[in-house]
Amino acid sequence: MMGHSATSATSATNAQSAQNASNFSSATQAVVTTDLVRAELLAYAPQGVAPGQTVWLGLQIKHQPNWHTYWKNPGDSGLPTTLSWTLPAGVSAGDIAWPLPRKIRVGPLANYGYDGTVLLPVPVTIATNFTPPAPGLSLSVKLHATWLACRQECVPESGDFALQVPLHGSTAMNAVEFEAAFAAAPRPMDGHGSITVQDHTLQLTLTGLPPALRGQTLELLAETQDVIETAASPAQAWQGSTWTASIPLSAQRQASPSNLTMVVAGTVKGLRTGWVTTAGITGTWPAVQTSNPHEAMADAATPPADAPPVLPPGSFSFWLALAAAFVGGLVLNLMPCVFPILAIKVLGLTQHAAHESALNTLRTRRMGGLAYAAGVVLSFIALGGLMLVLRSAGTQLGWGFQLQSPAVVAALAAWFSLMGLNLAGLFELGHFVPARLASLQAPHPVLNDFLSGLLAVLIASPCTAPFMGASLGLTLSLPAIDALLIFTSLGLGMATPYFAVASLPVLARCLPRPGAWMVTFRQLLSFLMFATVVWLVWILGQQSGVDAAAALLLLLLTLAWVVWAISLQGRSGRVITFIAIAIFALLTGTLGQYVVNDTNGPTAEVTPKLTHDRWQPWSAATVEQLLSTGTPVFVDFTAAWCITCQFNKKTTLSDPALLADFEAKHVTLLRADWTRHNPAITVAINALGRSGVPVYVLYRAGHAPVVLSEILTVRDVQQALGGL
Repeated sequence: MMGHSATSATSATNAQSAQNASNFSSATQAVVTTDLVRAELLAYAPQGVAPGQTVWLGLQIKHQPNWHTYWKNPGDSGLPTTLSWTLPAGVSAGDIAWPLPRKIRVGPLANYGYDGTVLLPVPVTIATNFTPPAPGLSLSVKLHATWLACRQECVPESGDFALQVPLHGSTAMNAVEFEAAFAAAPRPMDGHGSITVQDHTLQLTLTGLPPALRGQTLELLAETQDVIETAASPAQAWQGSTWTASIPLSAQRQASPSNLTMVVAGTVKGLRTGWVTTAGITGTWPAVQTSNPHEAMADAATPPADAPPVLPPGSFSFWLALAAAFVGGLVLNLMPCVFPILAIKVLGLTQHAAHESALNTLRTRRMGGLAYAAGVVLSFIALGGLMLVLRSAGTQLGWGFQLQSPAVVAALAAWFSLMGLNLAGLFELGHFVPARLASLQAPHPVLNDFLSGLLAVLIASPCTAPFMGASLGLTLSLPAIDALLIFTSLGLGMATPYFAVASLPVLARCLPRPGAWMVTFRQLLSFLMFATVVWLVWILGQQSGVDAAAALLLLLLTLAWVVWAISLQGRSGRVITFIAIAIFALLTGTLGQYVVNDTNGPTAEVTPKLTHDRWQPWSAATVEQLLSTGTPVFVDFTAAWCITCQFNKKTTLSDPALLADFEAKHVTLLRADWTRHNPAITVAINALGRSGVPVYVLYRAGHAPVVLSEILTVRDVQQALGGL
């Protein structure tokens, strides 16, 4: 900090200076008032504005009771006030001469800041070659300031200020305010200081402190954030005029500086006073954390273009990620959204066995298995490649992004409705296309198997099975080729069970013998298809509202009428078919736009007001706000189209014992709904090393986020809560 001996106020002002003072104090933009603070731009020019002189400008902030703003090092949370000046040519502003802050404790954390009234003075240098404006004019000053006002909640605010500082005569009407700010600034220490890093502590030795401080318990503040534990009290001792202190290093330390500026504070003549010293550091810094949880979201959202991959290809960890992706693909086959497709394929294998010779059956099965596997793998690669391409273009997307489109949801609902009606026996393919075209299925069944693989991936992609989450998250930081290898491994895992049954006779013999049960099983599968339709209609209702869901149901009902009418014979059948198709076309034209349009629009990040509901809406600002007060936060990143999400929501996250534990630990529960496209949620998920939902994370101020498994259990969450 600089001294202020050259800026002492004059004890009196002449009539000219009084008139000049009134000129700038009446500036209409010099004051900004909010619900939380009153901010005013002040000037202090005891020697007037002339070439070679230093004048002072400052932002005075008067806080409402219980509110505060922050020092240059805000501590465990918060943001310092920033001042951005617009000044005439030949006039330059220096750094803020920060007054000594106070320590603000928030639970186990501590911040540095100001309450009441504080003035942040800034020295402004007038160059020796400065050319003053015409006589009678003033020095025009503009300021854009930002500050974060906090109580238990935090509100970012800003203001634009303008001031006209008179060029001639002294301006000393704000002398009291500026002199008080100068007196409150830490002053340079006359003695000597040394700093040593030893293990995970900082050892500070100071000599030459004022005699009035000897024997006192002093405060220790670092001007650099995340170096020492802000909330810790140093272990200290006096040996004559030498003061020694030991304080733990911050668990979130990101830098290993060669020197450090420290401030010590004590009481002299009843006034809290600070001294500042900068000393070189000896000793060896311990290894730093790889990431800062306060900055993880921003860092993950905008990785450097030349950043190396997190897991280098060919490394053990990369092969482990490929293996996890393969296992995740295997588990996908058990998901409710995939099992009906797989069951239909197994039913087809049994039908082949009933109508063909043993040799031809094995050949057909293997060809079908390869085609299905090709459809699955290529679909995973295509979807993954599309996601990576869109990401590189700046679009924030994640795994399962296609079901964030109401049009895709409506099309899938129609397709599964047709599949269900077909399995129930309402129609056969021959009713829709000429018999010769329909017969192409027999000599060319491979195309059907390939398309089945495409459909299986399309409907499976919203699901995130165990082991998939971390692997998909890695695709965000890997080169494109290596990321596509992850998607390929997922596809191979999903395709392996069907391909194995289709290709290995020993597994094929485990299939049940053909019989009348196949008709019953086929009809049973139709109900699984209809259940999938119910799920898709519910998703559309979450995206576009209940009216859109009702419109889709009416269209599906009319579609069922059409396929039933087509199966009718004779002239009456043709008439009914014509009427059904006409009504379906009319309804599609009138209601289709309400179904496919996302009437709610893309969800944007908002800062919701906290309520007394158990689960509250998520926003990044809400998380930061709660963490700044020391409140732990549990976030459920979910979507209506995610089956795993809904299962965990209705089971683990509704468990009374777990909810009681959340309440006992004072954990705030937030839910981030990703049903519709939301770039802010995408960024937050990516910051946690994930690419799709579900994601469950426990945040705690000063600690790295704890990301839990996709298949959530009460025990997993309770173990995470045990660390609070």
